[in-house]
Amino acid sequence: MKNVLVFPCGTEIGLEIHRSLKFSRHFKLFGASSVDDHGKYVYENYTVGLPFVDADDFIEKINVIVETCNIDFIIPAHDSVVLKLIENQSLIKADVVTSCIETCRTCRSKKETYKLFSEIIPTPEVYDPFDTMRFPVFLKPDIGQGSKGTFRAETKGDVDYYLEKDPSLLVLEYLPGKEYTVDCFTDKKGELLFAEGRERARIYNGISVNSKPAQNARFHEVAEIINKTLSFQGVWFYQVKERANGELVLMEIAPRVAGTMALFRAYGVNFIQLNLFDRMGLGISILRNNMDAEIDRALCSKFKIKNDYDSVYIDFDDTIIINNRVNTNVISFLYQSRNAGKNIVLLSRHKLDIKESLQKFAISPLLFDEIIILDENKKKSDFIASGKSIFIDDSFAERKEVSEKRNIPVFALDAVEALLIG
Repeated sequence: MKNVLVFPCGTEIGLEIHRSLKFSRHFKLFGASSVDDHGKYVYENYTVGLPFVDADDFIEKINVIVETCNIDFIIPAHDSVVLKLIENQSLIKADVVTSCIETCRTCRSKKETYKLFSEIIPTPEVYDPFDTMRFPVFLKPDIGQGSKGTFRAETKGDVDYYLEKDPSLLVLEYLPGKEYTVDCFTDKKGELLFAEGRERARIYNGISVNSKPAQNARFHEVAEIINKTLSFQGVWFYQVKERANGELVLMEIAPRVAGTMALFRAYGVNFIQLNLFDRMGLGISILRNNMDAEIDRALCSKFKIKNDYDSVYIDFDDTIIINNRVNTNVISFLYQSRNAGKNIVLLSRHKLDIKESLQKFAISPLLFDEIIILDENKKKSDFIASGKSIFIDDSFAERKEVSEKRNIPVFALDAVEALLIG
């Protein structure tokens, strides 16, 4: 097993890395961030308070974690961190998982990227001097990611306004067509093993939140050109946008994982695992399922409840079983509790043979440390120990009675997600 550090781990990139590796028996994940972020709700091993990437002691502090946690690989989860870490690879006591310095430097600058590729593949027209502008125009940071800090300008006054706020903005031709990301993978021999496009159908805060595969022979052609011009190892992607005539124009290249690469993970292509196995010298190949898939992303909720409990008391009808189906959320929580060594008690007024009912739904009675079937006139609170216990039931009346008599936390079904970890 190899130890893998992700920094900063709370970005969408860091969260996708966690999803890619959390079930792997080959890697143990460690997350770190400079600020308190969502990573602490996801990473079991989490460190906060590292210096920002441009701080003088950033590399020194990263190395402290590397040495303390015996880190083998560091996966950067932000474009600025990619460049900083690879530029300091010789000082870092772990393998930084990205491409070479020259590639990372070129990709970090849109201006340098366009300069390198303008004679090879279509790139946006850069208006400099500005008297050549054809409106509308598009303003974009030279060093940036996604669509953050970008603007569409309709007049020279608009351009002046945005440039006064940020003089580093590039003034580019406006591309009105669809936008695509092409996810790629290059092995340590420099061979391009994967290059497939997906449409950025809906974008929120610079992130593609709805995406589906898109077919275009040009995607692979451009990937081959980029792969032969720059030196990659592992996962990378590029983005293109259509001109009015449908011509694809290069927008940016990034030598890292993209959060929405999760789409192809659903097809069976785990870019992060491939990346790590490739660096470990293992033989790798691509296995892609032949199916149709689409990804749609939204804010998700993770909870940290400060409640230490030893026992779980739970109802059966309309709780573990709802509408003649197993409540998978509740079952997940029960197995989580079992894994943690909690005592699980089934407390129900079920009128049929409970063991037969459990068998009907393929639930083993061994999941429970105790099964208690009550008469109608009995109160559930009489069978619950006070102290480090919790109670889960669909009935408000039952929860109210237990809460008042036993003074323990009680949960309805909608609140069970707050008990789930990871």
